Amino acid sequence: MDYFKNMNNFELNRFHSVIFFILTVFLSGSGLFGDYVFPLEKKIPSIFSVICFFLIATIGVSHGALDNLKGAQLLKKFKIRNILFFYLSYLVVASFVVLFWLIFPTFTIIMFLVLASYHFGKEDNIQLYVFEKMPNIKFKSFFLFLKGSIVISAPLFMHPVETFQIFKVLSVELTISQNLVGIFIILSLVSHYFLNEFWGQATLDTISILFLNIIFHPLIAFTLYFCFLHSIRHSISLMHELNKKDLKKGFYLFLKKAAPLTIITALLFILGIFFLSNYYTLQASILKVIFIGLASLTFPHILLEYLLEKNEKRS
Repeated sequence: MDYFKNMNNFELNRFHSVIFFILTVFLSGSGLFGDYVFPLEKKIPSIFSVICFFLIATIGVSHGALDNLKGAQLLKKFKIRNILFFYLSYLVVASFVVLFWLIFPTFTIIMFLVLASYHFGKEDNIQLYVFEKMPNIKFKSFFLFLKGSIVISAPLFMHPVETFQIFKVLSVELTISQNLVGIFIILSLVSHYFLNEFWGQATLDTISILFLNIIFHPLIAFTLYFCFLHSIRHSISLMHELNKKDLKKGFYLFLKKAAPLTIITALLFILGIFFLSNYYTLQASILKVIFIGLASLTFPHILLEYLLEKNEKRS
């Protein structure tokens, strides 16, 4: 850990991109997941679904487990002292998303995929601090959306059958042209040029995402990306914010502060599976909890980030 002590956030994320790429190559070449990783496979065994669920419910959601601290910062700006106001607001938004998904599943998933693409493009952008200092670049949010859309478009293009099977389990009837999906992949790659990342580590991340989706089932590919690139990338930034001088101390402080909400979220996810398993198969229950659960957390998480940024610009 001392090796990373004097690295700034950019250097840490650049190192992380290289490590994630090596991990991608290793997993893809090791045959760890056997015949279930290849495009012709239409189903994924329940054991892999359980593993994916466990990783997402712990490592995956942990990068949002400091939202309560960010919420406390936001409440101070509005001169609200009671932290319960944040928790209630967060739960109301999350519950509303679940309810809206049950009533309008197709519309909700489209909104979720659009917001998630922007979120992935923005949060995974290791050169964002440089980009924000370049006001002459127009359509910043649009290019970030295109960049992050690779996470969504890659499985749709590489494994359309398996991806639409997941949509069907989520009660979503969606038809997307393969040509349109291919165009989004190309535009995602082109966006790196406008974000001044074409030869940077962000492009290495995109190559890793593409490679994962060529080799693995969409659920496995998404889990590896979400947990070991997106979540860890965001967590590294949080560790650095907690202690800019010593990453080791920031790491332990992050674990301490993130543990309570991570455990609570994981328990809620598990309870969700137990409840849904009375009506659906284990596999279907896991998929519903993973994606509807993540959607319910993503909306308030992004809203919180937006409100914080908006108020920081005003101050």
